[in-house]
Amino acid sequence: MIYRRRCSPLHSARAGVGCLYCVALAVAALVLSNPVALVALGLATAGAGWGAGVGREITRAARFALPFATAVAVINALVTRDGLTVILRLGDLPLLGHTDITLEATVNGAILGLRAVVLIMVGALYTAAVDPDQVLRLFRRLSFRSALTATLATRMVPVLIRDSRRLADAQRCRPGRPPSRLALMRAVSGGVLDRALDVAAALEVRGYGAARRPARGHRPPYGRHDLAFVAAAIGIAGLAVTARIAGLSPFSAYPTLRAPAGAVSLIVAAGLIGVAMAPFANRRGLAP
Repeated sequence: MIYRRRCSPLHSARAGVGCLYCVALAVAALVLSNPVALVALGLATAGAGWGAGVGREITRAARFALPFATAVAVINALVTRDGLTVILRLGDLPLLGHTDITLEATVNGAILGLRAVVLIMVGALYTAAVDPDQVLRLFRRLSFRSALTATLATRMVPVLIRDSRRLADAQRCRPGRPPSRLALMRAVSGGVLDRALDVAAALEVRGYGAARRPARGHRPPYGRHDLAFVAAAIGIAGLAVTARIAGLSPFSAYPTLRAPAGAVSLIVAAGLIGVAMAPFANRRGLAP
């Protein structure tokens, strides 16, 4: 998953604003536990992805996260001893001892898995819709060399991935049994040092070792897309924190389940989706 410039409101906003928007979605997913609210955040993230033109990347990340979420739910159901409603008695298991699976532990594990899926989707939205070069420029004020190091690290990862793909394609063309993943990793990592020496020599020739802190240039004013996503981020975080403090979308798994899905919870969920999707309604003045 690599960032590509697209014609969308989120791509037109500043990198700092895009980071703030994604952080607000992640904070809401961490603060809220009601399954209705988490499903709403997942839909909001998916809608933001489609609004930004990266819906396929978000869908791919969600499919990748499903096995991980299933593992979280199963592990939580096996190792958690809380809950009063026993739905399955497994007896004595190696390492786990006497194991009774409860409904409360199963549902709580499913909630944790759902939260993990939402967080991975938010991470995919950040990766695909926020310019990494602009993000690194935000850290340039603190340390130019650290920003340069982070830039090289992020740029080298896709290069190594492309190298591994080319090696895999070349090895598949050879007759006989295909090589193992260990052999492929050994071949890719073997060229890392040579590539690092080449990059270091190029940077030394260009004088990066003696680079000074870059001068501050004129910063353009915030546009309407920036203001819209800032307002959306504040609205998402504020709505989530208010719902958590005021108990508008309550959820508790132990000792018994308590997850009301009344009108208030549905209003909170609809509010999260509406606030998250509002900045994508204005598509005028987009920079391709």
